Amino acid sequence: MADEDRRRERAVPSSRLGRLAGFGKLAGGVAGGVLSEGARRLAAGERPRLDQLLLTPGNAKRLSDQLATLRGAAMKLGQMISMDTGDVLPPELTAILARLREQADFMPPRQLDSVLAEEWGKDWRRNFRRFEPRPIAAASIGQVHRALTKDGRLLAIKVQYPGVAQSIDSDVDNVATLLRVTGLLPKGLDLDPVLVAAKEQLREEADYQRETDMMERYAALLAGDERYLVPTPDRELTTRRVLAMTFEESSSVEALGELPDEKRDELFAHLIELVARELFEWRLMQTDPNFANYRVKRETGQLVLLDFGAARDISDEISARYRTLLRAGLNEDREGVLEAAIAAGFINDHAVARHPDAIRRAVDIVVTQMAKQERLDFGDRSFVPQIRDEVMPIAQDKESWHIPPPETLFVQRKVSGTALLGANVGAKVDVRGIVGNILDKTE
Repeated sequence: MADEDRRRERAVPSSRLGRLAGFGKLAGGVAGGVLSEGARRLAAGERPRLDQLLLTPGNAKRLSDQLATLRGAAMKLGQMISMDTGDVLPPELTAILARLREQADFMPPRQLDSVLAEEWGKDWRRNFRRFEPRPIAAASIGQVHRALTKDGRLLAIKVQYPGVAQSIDSDVDNVATLLRVTGLLPKGLDLDPVLVAAKEQLREEADYQRETDMMERYAALLAGDERYLVPTPDRELTTRRVLAMTFEESSSVEALGELPDEKRDELFAHLIELVARELFEWRLMQTDPNFANYRVKRETGQLVLLDFGAARDISDEISARYRTLLRAGLNEDREGVLEAAIAAGFINDHAVARHPDAIRRAVDIVVTQMAKQERLDFGDRSFVPQIRDEVMPIAQDKESWHIPPPETLFVQRKVSGTALLGANVGAKVDVRGIVGNILDKTE
């Protein structure tokens, strides 16, 4: 069955009570899964830890299904988990959570019509010759429809799910509560700065007029560069909850893997250069690396850039710290990399004091990869298990747990997500040359 047929039409719970009930159902299902899995393992003579009982395929499916139903901030946070832990969770759990990076459920026609009537008025259909009721894409905060205007323009119309903006604070708090009650997080770990930053960014993403501004900023920065294509927004039809833009016929970015190796690598190199320019030249970064935010226009060979809700200015301080870190890595200065990682907040002094040898071995693996003169083979993940073996004891030592500053987390999520995409399509790119060139130009 095609993906299109598997997608489900399901109303978005828009009231606070309805969304709270969804979290209650999720918590109850996870608790039941823990009890049944615990009983099964005890009967088999095992003594499982709590985290082993929580991170089961059954509970991962419960999580992905319920977050896909709730959508909004809850699903967005689930997407972050699925992308940021792709090399840590067992493969079967990663596969289940990957559903959150794909198509969400979508609104039934009546709910869609209600949202559009509130934004455009009850006679909103008079603006269009055709408005396709079935979305061409559905994600965490909204769904996208193709429409033909009265004057013949083909547009993509992104419609926000009802109640999403109003539920951000409660959704984030409820997800945080679920994390805390599992016992997976140390009691002394301070999540508050990250939760505050997550709420702020999600509020920004829910403001489609702000996203329109960011789209136009990116278009201006890339003006004249034919390698990239940014849709043009329609200001007259755009509101805080509806974003109208030109529709660009294109293929999923994962189609890069189907292209000849040379063309695949060329296009992915353009994406690597874009990330480097965001961080060191523009200090403006679209921090959501979801694969759906990039598409390929095959006939022109352009990368189509979408979804600028998570675009944010990057401070000079964060940019400078990444510059120091990368320069040290390119120069094979292992102690310099460690010092820069501590300064950037990736590692804290407490973890270094408790696990000095493991951390230095992990740094050595990373620097060895950076020092290679040949193109970086993103599809070769053989070094990942080596790093995992070194950092797993640190991850299991809750006394060493540390959360980097929120701004660093946003940037690193983009960097890690881009690398994950490269692995997905099997790209081979001269990352050392591209990054080194951007660093030289922007010093």
